[in-house]
Amino acid sequence: MINREISSRLAAGHGRRVTQLADAATRWGGHVPEDPGITELADLLEAAARVPDHPGGPGHTTRALLAGAVEDLRAAARLGGLLPAVTLWHLQRAIDQEHTAHQQQTVPAPRQERGR
Repeated sequence: MINREISSRLAAGHGRRVTQLADAATRWGGHVPEDPGITELADLLEAAARVPDHPGGPGHTTRALLAGAVEDLRAAARLGGLLPAVTLWHLQRAIDQEHTAHQQQTVPAPRQERGR
C-alpha cells in the first residue's frame, strides 16, 4: 500500500515536471510534440542553448544554464524508470536552471551613460 502511494506520487510529479519542461521549451521557441519524451525536451532546450548570451547578465550565462538543464534532462532520460526519485531530482534541477536562464534572458540590459 505504501509503495503504491509513493509510486503514484512520483509518477504524478514526473508528469508535472515534464509538462513544465515542455512549456519551457515552447517559451524558447521549440516546437514541442503532443506527448514529448525527456530526450525530445533535452534536444529542444539544447537548440535553445545556442542563443546569444545576454550582455551584462549576472554570473552564469544563459547558455551555461540551459546546457546544465540539458545535462540533467539527459541524465533523467538515461535513468528511465529505474530510480524515480533521482529522475525527479534531475527533472527539477533542469526546471530550476531553465527558469534562471529565462529570467536572465528577460532582464533588461543596464543603461549605458554617454560620456560628456
